[in-house]
Amino acid sequence: MDIATTRFGTVTIEPDDVLTFVDGLIGMEDCQRWALLADAQNGALGWLQSVDRSDVALAVVSPRRFVADYRVRVTRRDVESLGLPSANDAQVLVIVNRLGDSLALNLKAPLVVHVAGRAGRQIVAKDDHPVQHVVGGAKRFRRTA
Repeated sequence: MDIATTRFGTVTIEPDDVLTFVDGLIGMEDCQRWALLADAQNGALGWLQSVDRSDVALAVVSPRRFVADYRVRVTRRDVESLGLPSANDAQVLVIVNRLGDSLALNLKAPLVVHVAGRAGRQIVAKDDHPVQHVVGGAKRFRRTA
């Protein structure tokens, strides 16, 4: 299946690679189908590309890569629609935003993904996490030769 994107051009994905966020994401409720794309230049970074809107792509990372002790508490109701057999089957990602010359992780509203079930949900963490956790400059995400 080919999807048109404004950031990456036309990308070919398998239909089984589409993640469904039934509720969309906060502020983007109309975007329910997403493809997780690897970044060609940085293994730590991924892109959540909307299949529904070619102009929407969000940089995402595993929060533990930058915040080693990151934990997120969720209620069963928060994730029951994902069909997770256990909490260990969840992949947690956070959205990366530019904050001036730095980059920030949204630790308050992580994305919980059941990879095998191809389903995801953005939740608002009960924990006292910041919306903008600064991780440093953009250079930190660039691979050096």
